[in-house]
Amino acid sequence: QVQLVESGGGQVQPGGSLRLSCAVSGSTSGSTFSDFALSWYRQAPGEERERVAFISRGGDSIVYTAPVKGRFTISRDDGLHRVYLEMDSLKIEDTAVYYCKADTFSDGVMTSFWGQGTQVTVSS
Repeated sequence: QVQLVESGGGQVQPGGSLRLSCAVSGSTSGSTFSDFALSWYRQAPGEERERVAFISRGGDSIVYTAPVKGRFTISRDDGLHRVYLEMDSLKIEDTAVYYCKADTFSDGVMTSFWGQGTQVTVSS
């Protein structure tokens, strides 16, 4: 069983910063943490869940959704089994529940694991 637990959410004023952390524990039969591709998603009330950032195995490929480019930074620490999302210059429209996700590919099958989410509220 693979479990993901997010932390670091909270309330912040516009223009402020937060760092989210996701701790990954457990493993699949054929994968370790370093084998996971990792992502951050967010879902605002009444909106569809969207992918915010992606980082590949080894960290060589990183992708951001356009609204957060230049403001958010995703990183991973394979030694600590964690993935981070640094959020700077936060805007009211960044308010959402943020989720981390781990993906692994083995024997032709893609498997995804999700965290429970952490609330980020940007308000004056």
